[in-house]
Amino acid sequence: MPYVTRFAPSPTGPLHLGHAYSALLAFDRAQAAGGQFLLRIEDIDQSRARPAWEAQIYEDLHWLGLSWPTPVMRQSDRLPQYRAALQTLWDRGLLYPCQCNRRDILAAVSAPQEGAEPAYGPDGLIYPGTCRALPRPGEIPEQALRLNLAKAIEALGPAPLRFEETGEHPAQHEIALATLPDTLGDIVLARRDMGTSYHLSVVLDDATQGITEVTRGADLFEATQIHVLLQRLLNLPTPRYHHHRLIRDDQGKRLAKRDDARAIATYRAEGASPQDIRQMVGL
Repeated sequence: MPYVTRFAPSPTGPLHLGHAYSALLAFDRAQAAGGQFLLRIEDIDQSRARPAWEAQIYEDLHWLGLSWPTPVMRQSDRLPQYRAALQTLWDRGLLYPCQCNRRDILAAVSAPQEGAEPAYGPDGLIYPGTCRALPRPGEIPEQALRLNLAKAIEALGPAPLRFEETGEHPAQHEIALATLPDTLGDIVLARRDMGTSYHLSVVLDDATQGITEVTRGADLFEATQIHVLLQRLLNLPTPRYHHHRLIRDDQGKRLAKRDDARAIATYRAEGASPQDIRQMVGL
């Protein structure tokens, strides 16, 4: 199978050195394998996405020497595909509507329970199941939708989740389904203001683009169990995963889009070259 990887930024701010490292690493791995590097624009959060930031992404990446096939996949063009997947899961009884906001969830998980601390998973606070037992309407409502994890595990059978990690610590991972309620909870698969979620969209997009290896930061490693779970539920292939180190500031903090001083465009304006950027990120 030909090698295919991708870089999938969100157009919500300037690309920084961390983005440069991830994009360059993915591009280099594709080149070394004689494969393909794809660009995808993850713009499901339309409240924050801006055309100017998307244009800046193309400009910065071209300046770094990267190229990719066009047209570029944009998540905002794929809402019908996400809706179809949600409908499939809904028809199987694996989703339920949730009306809780973050304050409700925090209040529920912070209630005194023998001094136990609230549990966190890769999607934040583990949901306590407040809305799980409420009556389910006949059709998908226009509100947040959660995966009923207990029913999903029952539907999948006993086989563990499996995926191959090719990053700094290569391994064949197996995750027992019985552990997921404690580590994931009932994750959100559609947010009220988006009609989808990062986890659902990224799984469907990777499958549609034929991604054979996902190249992304180590901060997303724990989310991989969510993605492999959804791949199993939706009968999609599981790619390999290459989680790379994160680029940090002088205090050891991971870079964020608010770190404009480390934006690629800032270095360009100060006269840096693409090779300078490679050296800064250790390539």
